[in-house]
Amino acid sequence: MLKSIIKTETLLAPGIYDALSGLIAEQSGAKAAYLSGASIAYTRFGRSDIGLVSVSEVHDTLAAVTDRIKIPIIVDADTGFGNALNVQRTIRSFERAGAAAIQIEDQSFPKRCGHLDGKVLIKKDEMVGKVKAAVDSRKTSDTLIIARTDARAVEGLQEAIDRAHAYHEAGADVLFIEAPRSVDELKLIRKSFDLNIPLLANMVEGGKTPVKTANDLKSLGFNIVIFPGGAVRAATFQLQEYYAGLLKNGSNSEFSKKMHNFDSLNSVIGTPELLKIGKKYE
Repeated sequence: MLKSIIKTETLLAPGIYDALSGLIAEQSGAKAAYLSGASIAYTRFGRSDIGLVSVSEVHDTLAAVTDRIKIPIIVDADTGFGNALNVQRTIRSFERAGAAAIQIEDQSFPKRCGHLDGKVLIKKDEMVGKVKAAVDSRKTSDTLIIARTDARAVEGLQEAIDRAHAYHEAGADVLFIEAPRSVDELKLIRKSFDLNIPLLANMVEGGKTPVKTANDLKSLGFNIVIFPGGAVRAATFQLQEYYAGLLKNGSNSEFSKKMHNFDSLNSVIGTPELLKIGKKYE
């Protein structure tokens, strides 16, 4: 259970974007994973994280992931996809699909990536209402509500901290102040909250926050560390090299040591086990 994990350790949750990436994260030893809305936009549409992904597309991706793997999934629900009533529908839908934690943020709609410029916020009181709506709509308190504020980039760090306090008072289980600019800001964020209030840190390669290791962030007092888009950036880099090589050489021979063959991929995804189950019902 995610709630018990973050009480006893700093959780590193790698970013995933579909069932295959989730499966590989699980097989690699991840104790939980973060289903990134940005990564869904990148991989499903080849588009930026600027609010193009819908609630149903995130839900369907989440359902495919939780059907395939067993580790807890933290899911990025953007703004909740609307007002407080939309938030409640989103929470109910994602909880039914197996989410262990659901993150909502205080940007206006359409939102954009937390490390892009030009973000616009809703009023603090409106977000407080959305957090309350989220808490009221979940079936069990084991489903964690993560409240994210993007106020650091718009109104400054102190306003972001003030907003996060308000969201905690509204019932959020975990607080997420997006895009602090320095280690000193990370330290100030932790000092601004009781140690029993879980905090999440977001590591984006090339983003506005200096990238630190999970151990570094553990020493700073953070309870959850996510690397939401790293898998997509790694896969994109590899695919560029793969396609360029294939088109240049006419085959995959030069790339073969950096890719699975037919049998090894089937081993990763469990084809022998699946066929064995099928025989049971013949």
